Amino acid sequence: MNNSNNSSKAQLKIPKWLPLVIVIIAMFGFADASYLSFKDYMGQTPPCSILKGCETVTTSSYSRVLGLPVAFLGAVYYFFILVLSVAYLDRKKEYLIRYAAYFTWAGLLSSLWFTYLQIFVIKAICLYCLGSALSSSLLFIFGQIILFHLSQKENAEETHNET
Repeated sequence: MNNSNNSSKAQLKIPKWLPLVIVIIAMFGFADASYLSFKDYMGQTPPCSILKGCETVTTSSYSRVLGLPVAFLGAVYYFFILVLSVAYLDRKKEYLIRYAAYFTWAGLLSSLWFTYLQIFVIKAICLYCLGSALSSSLLFIFGQIILFHLSQKENAEETHNET
C-alpha cells in the first residue's frame, strides 16, 4: 500500500519540462520587450518588415503608462516570471512556480488590452507587440497547466490525509 501512495505522489509532480518551457518563453518575451524598450529609450522606431504599423503603435499615446514605455513594463513582467521560474528550478519550492503561474494573468490581460488597442483604436499592428502577446498568452496557458497540476496534487494529499 505504501508503494502505491508513493507512485501516485510521483505522478502528481509538476512535469520537469513545464518550468523549462516557461523559462524559454519568458526569455523570448524579455528579449522582445527589452528590444522595444531599448529602441524607445534611444528615440528609435523598431523596423517592421512584415507589418508596417510599428511606428504608429510605438509612438502612440498608448505606448506609455505613467511615463514609462509599455515595453519596459513588459520586460519587467517577463523578468519577474523568468526569475521565479529559475528560482523554482533551483530551489524546488512550489510557491515560486505558483506565484509565477498566477502572475501570468497580468500578462494575459495586458496583452488582450494592448492587442485590442492596436486593432480597434490605433488601427495599426506592431509585429513585436504581437510577439509579446503570443509570449504572454503561452505563459498563461502553461501557467494554468501548472496550477492544474498543483491543485491535483493538493486534492490527492487531502484525500490521502482523510484516509
